[in-house]
Amino acid sequence: MRGATITIKCDCGQVQYVPYGESWTCPACGRRWNTNQIPAEEYWGIMREMRGYRLRVIGVALILAGVFAVLFITTGPGAISLVPLVMGGWFFFYMPRWRRKVRAATRRLPKWQLHPE
Repeated sequence: MRGATITIKCDCGQVQYVPYGESWTCPACGRRWNTNQIPAEEYWGIMREMRGYRLRVIGVALILAGVFAVLFITTGPGAISLVPLVMGGWFFFYMPRWRRKVRAATRRLPKWQLHPE
């Protein structure tokens, strides 16, 4: 599984996005930053948690698609008239709630202070 990039802000003001486990040398001041200073179990735990959020929303979407497939097969084309109602509920009620939950989880994430090598 590929992880999210780490934002490194050098003391001189340079900003770089570096994959976990790699090092970066600042072109302005020559400081070397190593993302391996971040504990691996914490980092990959966060990646698993964020993947869980994405998989839950995909699962709900697949369940809704399955329900509509069954409705379409059993009741015929009349089930299509429910699609705008369900999609409206999806975009106006479910997704905003899901986004708030993910943003709240993101705000609770630890912030690591890397030190140049």
